Amino acid sequence: MKKTVFTGAGVAIVTPFLEDGQVNYPKLGELIDWQIESGTDCIVTCGTTGESAAMSHEEHMDVVRYTVKKVAGRVPVVAGAGSNDTAVAVELSKLSKEAGADALLHVTPYYNKTSQRGLVKHFTAIADATDLPVILYNVPSRTGVGIQIDTYRELGKHPNIVAVKEANGNISEIAKLFAACGDCLDVYSGNDDQIVPILSLGGKGVISVLSNVMPREAHEICQLYFDGKTAESAALQLKLLPLINALFMDVNPIPVKDAMNLMGLGVGECRLPLCSMAEGQLAALREILAQNDLVEGR
Repeated sequence: MKKTVFTGAGVAIVTPFLEDGQVNYPKLGELIDWQIESGTDCIVTCGTTGESAAMSHEEHMDVVRYTVKKVAGRVPVVAGAGSNDTAVAVELSKLSKEAGADALLHVTPYYNKTSQRGLVKHFTAIADATDLPVILYNVPSRTGVGIQIDTYRELGKHPNIVAVKEANGNISEIAKLFAACGDCLDVYSGNDDQIVPILSLGGKGVISVLSNVMPREAHEICQLYFDGKTAESAALQLKLLPLINALFMDVNPIPVKDAMNLMGLGVGECRLPLCSMAEGQLAALREILAQNDLVEGR
């Protein structure tokens, strides 16, 4: 078996912005400290939730460097380094290695997409570029291309490709992934509503949006399961399901950033083309937050 990057709940951390749109590094530092103090098992930076698609490459790497320095070895740091341009993905991977990241997260190419043969070539080039462990990220709803089981099987032969963040939403397909590749690829849930089902198949944890607002609870869902308290783990997952669903009532990371701002965490708005939700949606989100004691009730 390959070395596991982390077990438990890794936060797909938001990138806070100032009113002028610049990265709010002091706030990012506060969030990182709060996450680690609350039991988060890994910091995943510059992913979808971190709005990497709206960052310049310079900003992207500045955020990775800051995150690594701020975490200071307390938990692993996984750097999002994905691109639909293989050469850019390779360069971001090398820079993330230089910055001190512990592992890389690589999404499937988006917009131009590719064939399954192209996916093998793309991810192999990335995995060959550094000695860092690579977590593949399968989210076909956003990229338009999914990783098939035979492709996972081929990619799993590479010593540096160690895990998958699986967000295709199809438990049957994820079960096939475990059956075919469970001895060569760790699997993390990419959806907060499927943490326990994926753990039950042998998953190592979750890369979580929920952790941005309830880090302790996201960690506990995993830890309870690992401790053999499966009923308690499932009960907590189901209790938080309305909140988990609310965090995806609009395009991620719009709802989670709105939620954090309603909670007084001051993370700023998303960068355009993403924007805050309308008043009706915000009211519904506030109600769910109040039910979970994250904001004062009406």
